[in-house]
Amino acid sequence: MAQRMVDLGSRYEGFLGIESVCGADGIGITVSYWRDEAAILAWKRDTEHEKAQRGGRETWHERYEVRIAKVERAYGFARGPAT
Repeated sequence: MAQRMVDLGSRYEGFLGIESVCGADGIGITVSYWRDEAAILAWKRDTEHEKAQRGGRETWHERYEVRIAKVERAYGFARGPAT
């Protein structure tokens, strides 16, 4: 389902990318990046996305949080090849 949501979301105008990780303990985080709030709202209203969210609440997740934030600047450092 996660890959389907990436495939579907990437078709939306304003989709910039996604990052996702999950630990051995099952705790994970997924961050999706969008051009603006209008693009986020369009994605939120997608019927297949809404169905996946319901499935998440009913089947896969005990809890989740949504945060909408504006990234003003991002930079980093990595020794060796990027992963």
